[in-house]
Amino acid sequence: MLAIASKTIKRRNIISGAVGNTLEWYDFAVYGTMAPIIGKLFFPSDDPFTSLLAAFGVFAIGYIARPLGGVLLGHMADKIGRKPALILSVVMMGIGTTAIGFLPTHADIGSTAAILLILLRILQGLSVGGEYPSSIVFLAEHSSDKERGFNTSWPMFGSVVGFLLGSFICSLFSNILGSAEFQTWGWRLPFLFGSVIAVCAILFRRHMTEPNVFDNAKPLNTLPFIAAIRDHWREIMQIVCLSLVNAVGFYLLWVYAISYLTEQMHVSTADALDINTLSLIILLPVITYSAILSDKIGRKPLLYFVAIGSLLFSWPLWWMMHHQNFWMILAGQAGFALLFGVGYSGLSAVMVEILPTRVRCSASGIGYNLCMGIFGGTTPLVATYLLERTANDFSPAYYLMGVAVLSLIVTFFLAETAGKPLPD
Repeated sequence: MLAIASKTIKRRNIISGAVGNTLEWYDFAVYGTMAPIIGKLFFPSDDPFTSLLAAFGVFAIGYIARPLGGVLLGHMADKIGRKPALILSVVMMGIGTTAIGFLPTHADIGSTAAILLILLRILQGLSVGGEYPSSIVFLAEHSSDKERGFNTSWPMFGSVVGFLLGSFICSLFSNILGSAEFQTWGWRLPFLFGSVIAVCAILFRRHMTEPNVFDNAKPLNTLPFIAAIRDHWREIMQIVCLSLVNAVGFYLLWVYAISYLTEQMHVSTADALDINTLSLIILLPVITYSAILSDKIGRKPLLYFVAIGSLLFSWPLWWMMHHQNFWMILAGQAGFALLFGVGYSGLSAVMVEILPTRVRCSASGIGYNLCMGIFGGTTPLVATYLLERTANDFSPAYYLMGVAVLSLIVTFFLAETAGKPLPD
């Protein structure tokens, strides 16, 4: 009976850790998918490029708020517990997403619509800033040394499920309503559907159990985020650099690529969304099996794989996506899915394993969100700008190759952490 109860608690904790990320990334996926429509409705302009650039600029603002969210929610998680911080993060995201679904457009209230959209994106950015780092810490602290890679892969699995669900829901409503109706009012429905996921996430997280390692850790004599920056800035910078290729890669391939395919390659919106959905399905088993592999052979081989693979194959895979043939584009995006699925599995556990208990959420939150805020969330904006300024269709691939070099260098100097006890 005790064994059954233990398995039930473990399963409940894994679901609780993953479902919050499903909500967080569902909401961000929906916004990224709706960027061309949002640009026209909230930032009208005679130049479609200007509207799209403004929409991705607001997308980036949500990511710029992430480091602050990582500090605030990370501090809360390190100070009073992982559970309260994780519950608060899904409440904030649920409010932000539902509100966007009801938000008046520029045609209704003028420039006030854009201001309100920016404020809601900041709220979402604060929320997601604390969600992913805190959830992988929560699951790592509930894991044995031999299965930490597998258990900490579930938040990323949940994130991809969220992206997959967001892409699927947008595609579903687009196909049901038709392009005209979807762009007029149907774009609101995917945002409103996010409130259902928010309620489910809150219900699951009410029954989470606090890790024993947190309860038994020695209290700090200063604020956790101050101790993290003062004593663990090297580990924070390691996390920033190790996350680079995964951050830029994900938002290049599963957020920006939709607008690239529709605006530059003139692929239909329905086909672009279908390609996005299918490549995300391919990504899911890669994450799971790579995580199991990381527990057996270590984290560094997986990090090497994604960094070297991105450096060597970004150009040919982007070349495959630089076509109008559905299957050629899908093959290119599937290749990227293989690369980044392996990288996510190696990174999640490393972020936890290089930090001690009382600053684990704060330091990992600062490092991860600095990378996402400065590089990840700005990727669609940077890619759009590079494409316009250079007139080189492969400039986004070159950008990915550049950050892969940095991730590769830091991986070389990283100590292997797999199978070892968490730092006290």
